[in-house]
Amino acid sequence: MFKFKLLGCFFILTGGYNLPVAAQASKQVSNSDSSITALLIFAFIIVLIALFSAMYLYQKIISIKETARRQKGEFNFKEYIKTFNSNQIDAFLKIIRDKSKFFLLFFAMILLAGQSAFARTNRAAVSLISEGGVIITLFLILIPILAVIVILIVKINAALRSYQNKRSLNEADYLSDYLRDGDQEEIQKALLERKKALDYSLSNQELAGIEKAEDSKGLLHQINTEAALPVVALKKRAQVRPGVDPELSKLIIWLIGTATFWLFFGTTVGEYLGIKFVAPDIDHQSWLSFGRLRPVHTNSVFWGWASLGMLGLGYYIVPRVSNTSLYSLKLGWYTLVLVNATVVLGTLFLLAGINNGGGEYREYIWPIQLLFGIALLLTLINFFITVGNRTTKEIYISNWYIISAVIFAIVISIVAYVPTWQNGLGETIVQGYYMHQGVGMWFMLFTLGIVYYFLPQQLNRPIYSYSLGILAFWTQILFYTVIGTHHFVFSSIPWWLQTTAIVGSAGMIIPVAAGTANFLLTFKGAWYKVSSSYTLPFFLVGTIFYFTGSLQGTAEAFRSTNLIWHFTDFTVAHSHITMYGIINFFLWAGIYALIPRLTGKEAPQITVGAHFWLALIGLLFYTIPLMYGSTLRGLMWMDGKPFIDSVVFMAPYWLWRAIGGSLMWISHLFFAYNIYRMLVDVETIDVREAAVEKLNQSYSDSDTKF
Repeated sequence: MFKFKLLGCFFILTGGYNLPVAAQASKQVSNSDSSITALLIFAFIIVLIALFSAMYLYQKIISIKETARRQKGEFNFKEYIKTFNSNQIDAFLKIIRDKSKFFLLFFAMILLAGQSAFARTNRAAVSLISEGGVIITLFLILIPILAVIVILIVKINAALRSYQNKRSLNEADYLSDYLRDGDQEEIQKALLERKKALDYSLSNQELAGIEKAEDSKGLLHQINTEAALPVVALKKRAQVRPGVDPELSKLIIWLIGTATFWLFFGTTVGEYLGIKFVAPDIDHQSWLSFGRLRPVHTNSVFWGWASLGMLGLGYYIVPRVSNTSLYSLKLGWYTLVLVNATVVLGTLFLLAGINNGGGEYREYIWPIQLLFGIALLLTLINFFITVGNRTTKEIYISNWYIISAVIFAIVISIVAYVPTWQNGLGETIVQGYYMHQGVGMWFMLFTLGIVYYFLPQQLNRPIYSYSLGILAFWTQILFYTVIGTHHFVFSSIPWWLQTTAIVGSAGMIIPVAAGTANFLLTFKGAWYKVSSSYTLPFFLVGTIFYFTGSLQGTAEAFRSTNLIWHFTDFTVAHSHITMYGIINFFLWAGIYALIPRLTGKEAPQITVGAHFWLALIGLLFYTIPLMYGSTLRGLMWMDGKPFIDSVVFMAPYWLWRAIGGSLMWISHLFFAYNIYRMLVDVETIDVREAAVEKLNQSYSDSDTKF
C-alpha cells in the first residue's frame, strides 16, 4: 500500500512537472496554444483513468492465471485447510459427526511527453488546432472515447469476474472431493489444530498473575475499574445496525445516490472551468461561457451534492438519536423530488442565461429557489415533530445543530429573495449576509451535527465534552450571523457595520477552537484506531481544515489583510478549503460510515484510499499555489503594477489549479464507484465456503437416496 501511494505521488509530481513545461513552451509560440494545453490536460485525465483501469484488470488477470495454474498442477489441499475459518471448520465437523489474495499490484506509469513537440510544430498547424471549432470537435471525439473505455472496462471486469467464479467453483469441487474422500483422520486433526489456534485467547492474567494483591492502604480501590482500556482494534467490517426501517433506508440511499450524481456533474463543470483558466479560447459558445458555467458549478454542488448529502445523513441521525421513528417518510420523498427539481431547472435556466442578476450562490430565480424553500420547510416539519416524539429525555446536540441549520436556511432564503430591502447598499448587505450564512449556518451547522453523531460512533466513545459543543453552538450563532459584511471592507457600507463584521470574524475563534478541541479530544486515547479505519481519516482531515480554514477566514477579515487578498483568487482557495476540505470530507466520512450499515456491503479498501488521497492531494495542489500566487498578485496591485501584468503572472498558478482540480475530479469517480459497490451485490466465490456447501449437499443427496 505504501509503495502504491509513493508511486502515485511520483506520477502526479512528474505529470505536474511536464505540464508547466508545456505551458511555458506554448506561451513562447502563441497565446492561442492555450487550447492545446487544455487538450493535453483532458488527454492526461483519460490516460490516468485508463492506467488505473489497466492496473485493476491486470490484477484480475493475474489472479485468474494463478487459479488456473493451481488447477493444472498439484492441488494443495493442506494450504486451504490452513486458511479455514472457525465457522467453516464447525460446519465441516458437523457434517462428519452427522455422517459418522489480493496483493500483487503491477504499477506501470507512462510520463506525459511530447508537449515540447507542439512548440516546434509550424505555426500553420498550431493555428489550425487552436481553432475553436476544431477544439470542440476534438473534445466531442474524446468524450465518447472516454465513455467507451469505461463501458469496455465494466464489460471486461464482469467477464473476468464470471470466469473467476467459474474457476473458483471448479476449485471448490476438488476441495469438496478431498474433504469427502481423503484421509478423514488427517483432515480432522489438521482442522482441529486450526480451530484451536483460531479460538485461542489470552486470559489477561499473563503478567499480573491470578493472586489478588495486598491493598492495606486501599489504593487499588480508588482506581476506576469500569474505565475501558484502549486495545488495538482490528480492521472490522461494518455491521448492519438493527432496527433501521427498510423504507427509511431506501429514502436515505436515494438522497445520497442523487447527491453523488450532482457531485460528479457539478465538479465536471468545475473541471472544465479550471481548464478554461489556462485555455480561455477553448470554446466560443454562449452557454459554455464562464459567466454561465460558474454558477452551474457552484449551485449544483451546493444545493445538489452537499444539501442532498446532508439531508440523507440527517434523515438517519434525527430519528436515531431521538430513539423514535421518522415522523413522515412521504415528506422525505417530497423533499428528495423538490431539491432535485430545483437543481435540474436551475441548471437549465442558468445555461440559458436566465438568472437572478448575479448574486453569488443565489443565481437561481425565485420560482425555482422557492421549490428548495418548500423542501426545507417540509424537512423542518418532519425533523421537528420527530424530535418532539422522542423517547429520550434530552435532545442530543446533533439535533440542535441540524434543526437550527434548517431554520437558518429558511430565514436566509426569505431575506435574500423577498424584494423589500434589496435596494442600493441594502442589496450588497443582504448579499453578504446570504452568502456567508449559507455556508456557515446551513452547510457548517448541519455538517457539525453530523460529526457530533458519527465521530463518537466510529470511535466507540462519547463526545469529549457536551459543554464545549453547546459553547461552540451558541457562539457560532452569536458571531457568524454578523460577519457577512467583511467581504465589503473599504466599500461605501457604513464603517461601523464593517467593523462589526470584523469583530464577529475575530469572535469566530471561540466556536472554532471549542469545536476543534472537542473533536480532537474525542480522539484522545483512540488515535490508534485511525490507521485501522477508512472513515476516521476523513473525519480527521475535515477537523484540521475546519480549524485552519475557519481561522483563515478570520485572518482575511482584517482591513490590512483584506487590502491584499480580497478580489484575488485567495478567496477562491479559501472557499474550497472550507466547502471542500470541511463539508465534503465530513460528508464522505458520514456516508462511508452509514451506507455499509444499511446495505451490509462495503467498498474496496483500495478505492476508498484512492478517493481519500486524490481528494486531499488535489485540494492541496489547488489551494496552496492559489494562495501563494494571489498574495503576490495583491502586492502587485498595491505597488500600482498594470492589471494585465498580474493576469500573466497568475498563469502558472492557474495551471496548478487545473491540475489539482483534475485530481479532485478523479477522486469523485472513485467515490461514485465506491457508492456503487456499497449498493450493488458483486458476486464472489469463497472456495472454502463453496466446498463445505457442496460436501453438505452431497451427503444430503446420499441420505435422500437411502
